[in-house]
Order: sequence, then structure tokens, then C-alpha cells
Amino acid sequence: MSLDTQVNSLGFAKPESETRVVVAMSGGVDSSVVAAKLAREGYDVVGVTLQLYDHGAALAKKGACCAGIDIHDARRVAEEMGFPHYVLDYENIFREAVIDEFADSYLGGATPVPCIRCNERVKFKDLLATAKDLDADCMATGHYIQRFEGDAGPELHRAADPNRDQSYFLFSTTPEQLGFLRFPLGHLRTKDETRALAREFGLEVADKPDSQDICFVPDGDYAKVIEKLRPGAAEPGEIVHADGRVLGSHDGVIHYTIGQRRGLGIGGLAEPLYVVKLDTETRQVVVGPKEMLATRTIPVREINWLGDEPFTSRDEWHLSVKVRSTRPPREAIIRPLSDTEAEVELLTPEEGVSPGQACVFYAPDSSRIHGGGWIWRGH
Repeated sequence: MSLDTQVNSLGFAKPESETRVVVAMSGGVDSSVVAAKLAREGYDVVGVTLQLYDHGAALAKKGACCAGIDIHDARRVAEEMGFPHYVLDYENIFREAVIDEFADSYLGGATPVPCIRCNERVKFKDLLATAKDLDADCMATGHYIQRFEGDAGPELHRAADPNRDQSYFLFSTTPEQLGFLRFPLGHLRTKDETRALAREFGLEVADKPDSQDICFVPDGDYAKVIEKLRPGAAEPGEIVHADGRVLGSHDGVIHYTIGQRRGLGIGGLAEPLYVVKLDTETRQVVVGPKEMLATRTIPVREINWLGDEPFTSRDEWHLSVKVRSTRPPREAIIRPLSDTEAEVELLTPEEGVSPGQACVFYAPDSSRIHGGGWIWRGH
């Protein structure tokens, strides 16, 4: 086989030096290793880092991606490995596509997952379009997820390391986007392997801690961010038992989440109580016994389907679903109502299912992801 017909590691039938790959670089160890690895292999690498929110506020902050220090770290990796690096100002796009919806859905009593919206609306939409404008053959990221070529096209699969798997946050990746994306770390068995590669490439970010928080929510204090974005949003109201008894008062629905037990401010009761509903119209936090949290039927919309057959080609799909990123997939029956809506029946009821969270579909007998959708109202 001649050189120009051999398929390289990114799946293209041409030499690495003629294959341009844009790497989305957050400044963290994962995306830095991806960029360095591809540059070392001889690919035509272009690094791109997104500035997603105000730099001044970001510089003082640790533990989240895309802050000022992270831009500096990404640029330094590019200099060390000898490839071009660009910083793109995506503040307005990020605010409109991610932050505003996060605030509004939180105020609506939902529990949003902004990292999914960021992947869907910013990284895999606008940034992907930018990569194409740069004449890239593909775009690579540091996400822990796998992409395989299947009989019907590219498939999305869970990462080899279940502790690092990020499939819950990437379910809305469309088949078209999947054709252009590459995830070079998905096959690694442990994070230690990634850090070992960083040290092998001489990267100073090798021991940089992983980001934990949502990038624009320092210290995980959602309520503080919402109050800043929507002044006056934290209006007081009543804490009410599901049976109608008024048990106390609160400083704003935004301080509570479905399933919460601690910090309700209604001590002295015989039974443990949990937040079972957030009513933003009446400003009521409704509490009740744990069994009220159990949900069997979940309405899901905005479905992104990644199966080989059309979603509506069957009356029901027997798959596993995940309703929170930290929980294992559970058996379920998915009944399509349209191309983008479905009713999901859990074979074993789940607790703390909340509107605003994702419901991600998994093959029960393989690592494949069949897409997913958004939970859109309470039980």
C-alpha cells in the first residue's frame, strides 16, 4: 500500500503532515496532551482556546476551565510543541447560549447542566464551524469518550475508564458533528496514563489539578451567581409540606434543589423531609417523605438520537438510561412520541429526577451511546 492511501490514526488517507487538526485547548492537562500528542505524531495542529467570560473575574479563580491562567497554560503548550495557537473571544456567545439559559432554568425550578449546553451550542457548534473555516480535516478534544466507525457511520461509545467517562455530557453531539470530531484520550485506562504522557512530552501542566466546578460558578455556589445575573431573583417564600402544612420560610427557591435534605431550616420534625418540588410561581419549596422522590415515568424532549435506525421506527426501545452524571445507567423502556420527544419508563424508580437534567440513552449490552434528551417537567 502506498503512503498516500494509508489511513492515519485520525482516519484520513493521507500523511499526518497534510492532515490539519484543530485542538480545542482549555489549558488543562487533557486537551494539552491531545495537542502535544498529535503534534509529536506529525499532524498539522492548530490550538484554539475560548475566552468564555470576563478575564478580570476569571484571573483570580482556580479550579475551573478557560480562566486567564488556563489561556496562558494553553499558549505555553503550543509554544513548547511548536504549533500555532489562537484565543477566540466567545463571551457574548457563551452568555447568550449557556449562562442566560442556566439562570432562567434555575429560576424556573430546574436543575440545569450547563456543561452539556456549552458542548452543544458553543464548542461543537461555533468552534467546530471555526475549525472548518481554518480548513481543518477534523477537530480533537480532551474529552474521555470514544468514537468508532460503525456500519452506519461514526458511533459514540463510553470511555475505557468508567471513572473518567464523559458520555453524559456529550449525548447531544449530532451524527454530523461526530463525523468531524476526534477524541484521542477515550481509550486510556486511567488518568495517570494521561499525566504520564504529559510528563513524557515535558508539559508543565502535567500535575495541574482537574477542574471541578462549572467554569462560571466559583465554589459551586449557584445561588450567588444567579443573584448576580438576575438581581431580585431570590424572593422569599414558604416551605410547605406536601400535605399542605406551612413549615417555615425561605430566602428564595434558587437556594434549593430537588432531593435536598440538609439545610432546609425546618428542624425539630420527627420524619426526615426532602425537597420534592420547587414551585416558582407561588415561591413555594414543597417538602415530603423520601418515597415522594421516586420517579418511574420521565418526559424527555429535545432528543438527539444516535441509533442506526430512525428513532420513531419502533414503538419502544429497551435501553439503559442515566438521569444524573454520577449514577450508573438503569434499565428503561423508551417510547418515542415524535422524532425529538419520548416517554421514558424506568424499570426501577429513581429518586431526585429533576427537570433540566439530561436523560442519556445507553445500549444495555455494549459501550455505545444512543443519544438522549432533556427532562422537562416534574413527576
